[in-house]
Amino acid sequence: MSLETKTRNPVEYFGENVFDDRVMRERLPKETYRALKQCVGEGLPLTAKIAEVVANAMKDWAISKGATHYTHWFQPLNGFTAEKHESFISPIDNGGAIMEFSGKMLIKGESDASSFPSGGLRAVFEARGYTMWDPTSPAFLKEDRAGVTLCIPTAFCAWSGEALDEKTPLLRSVKALNKHALRLCRLFGDHDVKQVHTSVGAEQEYFLIDLDHYRQRKDLVLTGRTLFGAKPSKTQEMSDHYYAGLNEQVAGFMKEIDEALWKMGVSAKTKHNEAAPCQHELAPIFSVENISADQNQLIMETLQRVALKHNLACLLHEKPFEYINGSGKHNNWSITTDNGQNLLEPGDNPYDNAKFVVFLCAVIQAIDKHAGLLRVSAASASNDHRLGGYEAPPAVISICLGEPLSDILKNIACQAEHGEESKRMLDFGVPTMPQMYADSCDRNRTSPFAFTGNKFEFRMLGSSQTISWANTILNTIVAETLDEFATRLEGAEDFDGEIQRIIADVYENHSRVIFNGNGYSQEWMEEAARRGLPNLKNTVEAAKELIRPEVVELFDKYDVYDRQEMAARYDIMLDIYTRRILIEARTMAEMARTQLYPAISRYLTEAAQAVKALGDIGKASRSQQDKLDCLISLLDSMDEDIVLLTDKIGRADGMKKDHEACAAFCAGEILPAMNDLRVVTDRLESMVDSRFWPIPTYSEILFNV
Repeated sequence: MSLETKTRNPVEYFGENVFDDRVMRERLPKETYRALKQCVGEGLPLTAKIAEVVANAMKDWAISKGATHYTHWFQPLNGFTAEKHESFISPIDNGGAIMEFSGKMLIKGESDASSFPSGGLRAVFEARGYTMWDPTSPAFLKEDRAGVTLCIPTAFCAWSGEALDEKTPLLRSVKALNKHALRLCRLFGDHDVKQVHTSVGAEQEYFLIDLDHYRQRKDLVLTGRTLFGAKPSKTQEMSDHYYAGLNEQVAGFMKEIDEALWKMGVSAKTKHNEAAPCQHELAPIFSVENISADQNQLIMETLQRVALKHNLACLLHEKPFEYINGSGKHNNWSITTDNGQNLLEPGDNPYDNAKFVVFLCAVIQAIDKHAGLLRVSAASASNDHRLGGYEAPPAVISICLGEPLSDILKNIACQAEHGEESKRMLDFGVPTMPQMYADSCDRNRTSPFAFTGNKFEFRMLGSSQTISWANTILNTIVAETLDEFATRLEGAEDFDGEIQRIIADVYENHSRVIFNGNGYSQEWMEEAARRGLPNLKNTVEAAKELIRPEVVELFDKYDVYDRQEMAARYDIMLDIYTRRILIEARTMAEMARTQLYPAISRYLTEAAQAVKALGDIGKASRSQQDKLDCLISLLDSMDEDIVLLTDKIGRADGMKKDHEACAAFCAGEILPAMNDLRVVTDRLESMVDSRFWPIPTYSEILFNV
């Protein structure tokens, strides 16, 4: 971080490393600027002539800021981002060089498409893949030890045309939602609206731990979570970390994170300590869904990169530690127009806002009809450890509307009498404090999908997951319902009467998904089962949603995924799930065999020698002998569990080509075997002299004690 940045007002440098509208307006000819804006705003094809002018201006701007390389920055189907750096340098005949960047280089790059997950879309020998410039997401400069690099957000597809990334389907889903939302807007008389998109803000949770502790734990380095660890005497029960003041090291880290993100145009707004020790959160301001998805990937990259500079490790795993909260990512989602309307804004009186109620009903029907599909968007091996506990929403999808809005919907559907809702004044009992009104509904942190005033908060996503997949699904399922509603209204003789019938139909057929109570309670699980709501408890169960014929038909109908791409998604999800579980299992077996077992044996030998020495002088201790016997028994159990887990790993390796069978075996056999090994090993940790324990404990990692 430069001294200049430290002393500057953030307003002065916000977005200075982004090739945004301000830069384009300044550096592009007026005709090119207008043509590019029209392409982006109206979804028109981009010409080679426009690209050539933009490329030259982008190159000059990047070089003026110290850039020597550019990269097509894309999101393959492994959950990460990818980049291949190319220098601007091009040799010339006299032995010198020039800095060159053409429209062709901007528009198209080439990458190996067979080394990234493809779900069978690309064979090993079919390597050609293309990265294609996405002009709707601005290019930006990334500053790191490599220097300054121009990053160009791109889509990634195979030589044969199939999408191999997260961005392409998201953009397709935006197109589908825009088409049918526009139909509805026009039916309600909004003819000035030219484009409808979704607005997204993703709150990002993460852990920060000492880098030395991280490096001493092979499980953290290789899997992102602790595979062993006895429960410490203190966890988060005192609530003393939540919203507490930042310590100096974390404060310095967060300051640099803010400055790095602000320079790249990411509007990092909120930062604070979260509920668990060493856990924190960063939240940006809302943005258009595609840009928000790109920026969330950039946030995760930046968190992990900057942490190293502060001798910290940033953990994005959903459940790096047992006994304390894991980390999620709250995806705040709304539907907005290019002229500033939020179509999920109730207005002063939702009863009179028919358009709001219709869009609300579209979301309710979509979520109920495709609850299992939305569950898939939050499914992963790592998030399975978090969902369903008392720290995250349950695996059952439901919508919290709040009692006032639920009552309004019911009354409209049933044509019941209703009165105007009165605002409630909050009384703190302190005369000097200012008066304020309460919101119309409370917040429900146990709900997977909660309405929070003018948006929905999808709370199930895991901290390491891309938000593109979830928003692709949300956009598509809502587009389907908007299509249905628009078709009904376009053919209606009585427009207002048809609106009433739509609301009544949604309430009658889909209100089962509305639940405003405690999603953590067993009573809700039983009630959800009675309502017929799906409860897909793990990734293997959830993934089957992707191959249901009606789901395949849905994505194919709205041109988001074709049938081959959908089948590939299913295959990739199971394959990645299996790979992650097996990496964890191998790591666990290796740590137990080569680190923990020998350490426990050394302690056991010392303990046995102490018992023998006391016995030799006639002072044998019954408690020492009992402890020794217990240690011997537990160590034998540990060895048996290591052998059993190793055997199961071998069996899983033998069925890797059958992704369905291998994933089911990992869920049903490998994970229970890992749990058995952990239980006995964690018990041993609590009995062994701390001088002998070879890896940092939870108390050391979380509390530095």
